[in-house]
Parts: sequence; structure tokens; C-alpha cells
Amino acid sequence: MHDSALVPTKTAPTLLQPLGPGLITGAADDDPSGIATYSQAGAQFGYGLLWTVFLTTPFMIAIQLVSAQIGRVTGKGLAANVMALAPRGLVIALVALLVAANTFNIAADIAAMAESLSLVIGGLDHEHALIFAATSTLLQVFLPYRRYAPVLKFLTLSLFAYVATAFTVNIPWSTALLAAVWPKVNVSADYFMMVVAVLGTTISPYLFFWQASQEVEEMNNGKHRRPLRELSHGGDPELARIKVDTTAGMLLSNGIAFFIILTTASVLHANGVTNINSATQAAEALRPLAGDFTFLLFALGIIGTGMLAIPVLAGSAAYGVAEIFAWRATLEAKPDEAVGFYTIIATATVIGFGLGFTGIDAIHMLVWSAVLNGIVAVPVMAMMMLIVSSTALMGHFKARTWLIALGWLGTALMALAVLALLGSSVIG
Repeated sequence: MHDSALVPTKTAPTLLQPLGPGLITGAADDDPSGIATYSQAGAQFGYGLLWTVFLTTPFMIAIQLVSAQIGRVTGKGLAANVMALAPRGLVIALVALLVAANTFNIAADIAAMAESLSLVIGGLDHEHALIFAATSTLLQVFLPYRRYAPVLKFLTLSLFAYVATAFTVNIPWSTALLAAVWPKVNVSADYFMMVVAVLGTTISPYLFFWQASQEVEEMNNGKHRRPLRELSHGGDPELARIKVDTTAGMLLSNGIAFFIILTTASVLHANGVTNINSATQAAEALRPLAGDFTFLLFALGIIGTGMLAIPVLAGSAAYGVAEIFAWRATLEAKPDEAVGFYTIIATATVIGFGLGFTGIDAIHMLVWSAVLNGIVAVPVMAMMMLIVSSTALMGHFKARTWLIALGWLGTALMALAVLALLGSSVIG
């Protein structure tokens, strides 16, 4: 079964024991930048985009299952596996774009967290940003994985602030649910681009790299310290655990997205507030319309999700770089045992913090991050599907036909979304 290090106590409910990398990955997808996208979707189009949550869920589950299985079956992270298929130069270019996209995303998330804390308790944004950046970096560098993983799992609870928020406002449930299952067609360019934005926010390359590497961390720190492909028999319990964990994490992620769209549609869109450009702007807009308690829940949720997302963003970048150059890549290592790995984590976070002093607004950083993620996503997804379909790389743990089909369909859908995103960026 799953590494007990992820379970806070030995008496934890059996239901929670299989949950770890998939749960954390899914929760990290709802970072402050994602909250901004979902808030804009609800504010601008009301309940009209609730259906996108249902569209993305099966593809999100499929591609994250693929990344998790690659890590657990091969015992190596995603970048190391891609190196077996693609030219080294191409892999370096893709990981460099990933690092850049993650750094911009870190910058936007730190800024949102700092602004949210300022809204709640006052103070200066830059001081708060420094606290968040430093805390995240120090925890990753000095807290070993077996102790850090429970911290990340605990932070997933912050997402439930958005479930609670939805129940503090008046929601016409029948209208909302009808719109979710029977949406009205909107042929405007703005509507289409918001669909693309939601898809791009939900399926992000940093999640692929993170979950594959977390499965390797779990393997090295658990009872089963060998890649599954080295086993002559067995392995089914591990694959079952991955399926439960990943499915639960993605359902949580998209369920929270549903509640954010629902809340902002019911309050902001219903009151004519249709232009939201950041998570903190959404929180501020909720305050006069829904009250201080709703505002507080929304703002605290931004901080909690940011503390979860920043290490995932920085960590996924570090795993990718370290695997290319064959550096030791594990959060279990002491700082002097994985200098290159921890240097990437610290550098990405420090640069992300520093971008807050440049005058570049969070909206532009998110646009750049989205474009870079789009460039990285499709080729990486395609290579993941080739890996998971390969008997040479996966042994008898090659993915089943349904997962391969769903993964390729998700890759095609993502390719269309990226073409639309790049086209709009060029036109804009």
C-alpha cells in the first residue's frame, strides 16, 4: 500500500491511506492563478461555463494517471523518461520553457497571496510576499520528504474554503445545475477563449512532472523500493492505489473549480461585475456583495492554495532540470546532498518573488505562463502517451487501451486549445 509517511497518524482512516501524490497534484492545480481564471469565467459568463468542469475531468484524470504510472513503473521522473525518446536538445528546450512558465506562475501566485493577506490583516504586499517565498523555500530545502508530504496533504484542506464560500451566498441551484448539464451555446470569441483558458488552467505541464516524480519519491520512501517493471509478478495493488489517488485528486480539483465558478456567477455576474482579472480582485468584489465572511473565506483560500502550489511549481521545475543533467533529485536529500536540485527550487522561487518588484502586473505574467505552458504541454503529452504505450519502457505494465485512447484524445483536445491560445496571442 501507500507510504505511511503521507498519513498523519497510524490511526488515520483507511480511506485516506491511498491518497498522496494524486491528491496533492490535483489540489495544487487550483492555485491562485487558477482561481483567477475560474473567477473570471463565473463573473463574465455566469453559469455558462460550468460544463467545462465536466469536459476536462476525464482527460485530466487520464493524463495524470499516465504521468503517475510512468513514474511508478519506471522508477524515473518524466524528464528522464522523455530523454529516452526525444533528442536531448529538445528535452532541454521544453524543460527550459517549463521552468520559465513556472517562474512566472510562482510570481503571480506570490503576488496574489501577498495581496490577499494585506486585504485581511493589512500591511505591505512586498513584506508578505517575502514571508511566503521564504517559508516555501525553507520547507522544501530543510524538511525531508517523509515529513513535508503530510504538510502538503494538510494544505489541500484549504480548498474546502471555496465549498464553504458557495454555501454563504444565495445560489439558484436549479438554474445553475441546468446550465451545467444543458449549456446555452455562445459563439463569441471571448467565450471560446475563456473555454481555452479553463482547459489550459486545468491541464498543466508542471502537474505531469510533479506527479511522476512524487511517485518516485513514494517508491524510494515506501515498502516497495523497486520500479514495477522490475517485478516478475504483482504490482496490481500499486496501480489500484494510483488510480484511486489520482481520481480523487482530480475530482477534488475540478469540484473546487465548479464551486468557484458557481460562487462568482451567483454573486458577481448576477450583480453586473463581469471583469475580474485576479483572485484578489474577485475576493474584493465579493465583500460588498456577499459580506465579510464570504470575502474572508475566499481570501484565506487564496493563501492556503498558494502555499500548496508554490512548492509544486518550483519542485516540478527542479525535478525536470535535475533529471536532464543526472543530478540527485529528491526532497528527501539534505541540502548538501542535492545542491543542483535545491538551487533550482530556490532560484525559481526567488526570481518569482523578485518579479513582484519589476512593475510587471500579474495578468501579463499569467498570459506568458499560459503561452509557455501551451508550447510545452502538447509535445510532452504526446511523448507521455508514447512512453506509456511502449512495452520496451513499461514492460507488462503498458497502459490499457482505454487509458491510451483517452490520453491521446486529451492530447488532441489540448493541441486545439493551444493553437487557439497562440492564435489569440498573435492577433492580440
